[in-house]
Amino acid sequence: MARTTRRQRKTTGRVMHEYKHGELDRGRGGGKVKSRKQAIAIALSEAGVSNRQSPKQKRKARARTTKKEARGATGQQEREGRKAVGARPRRKTAKSASRKTTRKATRKTSRKKASRKTTRKTTRKSAKRAPRRKSRTS
Repeated sequence: MARTTRRQRKTTGRVMHEYKHGELDRGRGGGKVKSRKQAIAIALSEAGVSNRQSPKQKRKARARTTKKEARGATGQQEREGRKAVGARPRRKTAKSASRKTTRKATRKTSRKKASRKTTRKTTRKSAKRAPRRKSRTS
């Protein structure tokens, strides 16, 4: 069996918790899930671990679930009044926002430096390869 990440296990646990408390919905406009097997299928699908999905579908399902959990739109979060799944949500500070902008700036400059280095190397190599001609004076 494939290994699951901590995040996938957390999502599966959350979905099963919703099922146990009668909060797990069937889908668009459907009622509540009554079958345990159906709840397990939904949990695996949301976590992106299901064997019935292609890798692309798994990534899409995982991304959708992550967005839903971040918004606080899961049944458990709505019922229990939580904002994010897990103990504490990550805080956004001014420091982290400024760090992002500096990262972008450093990436651009490092790319320029790297391109300069490669051009220097190629010119040096070509200069080394070319044989030097001695001038003949007769």
